[in-house]
Amino acid sequence: MVMKQHLKNSILVTIGFILSPLSWWNDLVVNVPLGYAFAWPFSLINEQLFLPAFILGYWLTNLLGFLLLHWGSEGLLYQSRSTISIRRSLVVSVIYSVIVMLMVLFGWIASPTEYLD
Repeated sequence: MVMKQHLKNSILVTIGFILSPLSWWNDLVVNVPLGYAFAWPFSLINEQLFLPAFILGYWLTNLLGFLLLHWGSEGLLYQSRSTISIRRSLVVSVIYSVIVMLMVLFGWIASPTEYLD
């Protein structure tokens, strides 16, 4: 039973890392295509909905990545998680998002175009 929980939490951490902005390659390979797929049905309703839906879908994939990363690592570290607190996880994910945003603003994380120069 413990091995099954460990495997489940490891998978959550892995998927969360892939979806989160902590991996430098995820935007182009994962989040942008998922955001596009999320926005496509909205563009069928009204073409002007595409851009806001694309941005929302992209942001949601990053947030989902942080949530999965948080839940999986919490399960690995504490070995038991009686209830999943969505509110607490959202607060932690928002804090992670703000930290990443500040790292980009302060230049600690460069944009992908800067790596190409």
